[in-house]
Amino acid sequence: MLTLDLALITHTPQGIQRVADMNLPVVDGVRYIVSWQNHGDAPVPASLMRDDVEIHRFNKTGQSFNRNNALDHCSADIVLNSDDDLIYTPESLIAVRKTFEDNPLVDVATFKANMPGAPVYPAESCILTEPLPKGFWAATITIAFRRRSVGNLHFHPEFGLGSPKLHGAEDELFLLTAIRRKLRCRYFPIVICTHPTPSTGTKASFTPGNLRAAGCYITIAYPKTFPVRLLLKAWRLSRNRQSGFLRAISYLISGATSAPHILRTNKHLKL
Repeated sequence: MLTLDLALITHTPQGIQRVADMNLPVVDGVRYIVSWQNHGDAPVPASLMRDDVEIHRFNKTGQSFNRNNALDHCSADIVLNSDDDLIYTPESLIAVRKTFEDNPLVDVATFKANMPGAPVYPAESCILTEPLPKGFWAATITIAFRRRSVGNLHFHPEFGLGSPKLHGAEDELFLLTAIRRKLRCRYFPIVICTHPTPSTGTKASFTPGNLRAAGCYITIAYPKTFPVRLLLKAWRLSRNRQSGFLRAISYLISGATSAPHILRTNKHLKL
């Protein structure tokens, strides 16, 4: 069976304890590659001193840099992005591996996560192209890929928590970049993990950084229709009481103005 690495990120001494508390299942052919940011020279918990766990201390700031560091240390056939607050079972990890074995032409696969407040996923497997299927929702922890197929595909360092302005949308941009590179991407309605808390995209209120990231991503993803989509996004956030309309549209537009810079200075992403 194909081997699997989980590219797991955490930060601070408290974060490595969260990883220990995950009780990572021991599965033949599965490894946990942990990138540990802001570690403070804290000791590694004894429960993580295992042959199937690698811990790489990392000093650079930014969530996407942290994710990329984890990816760079992975060497398995399949890589699954992971966080420090998830619940896995041996069966769910085997399901990821089996999905790629049963679908040898798939380069990037997305799955389902049990998560409070998550939108309804599509009921059936589907190919991911532009535009994405109606109702489809991407989250980093549900994205896996065939390592040798994706080349230098990484998370964009100017997106995600800890970046200067754009605090989110790194998962959507990762998947969009894969699609635009003509990688074969597919969604599978298989639950692979449980996320006990809501994600950034489902939380009750949006920060300015969240809104700027959304505005920038919408502009990159929909260059012909982004003005209307920004207005619609602001209206929906206002209707759902996640932000006031004027506040939302102001920060969404601010994020949109970053899109030319992202495209101009990051041509290796082939957006």
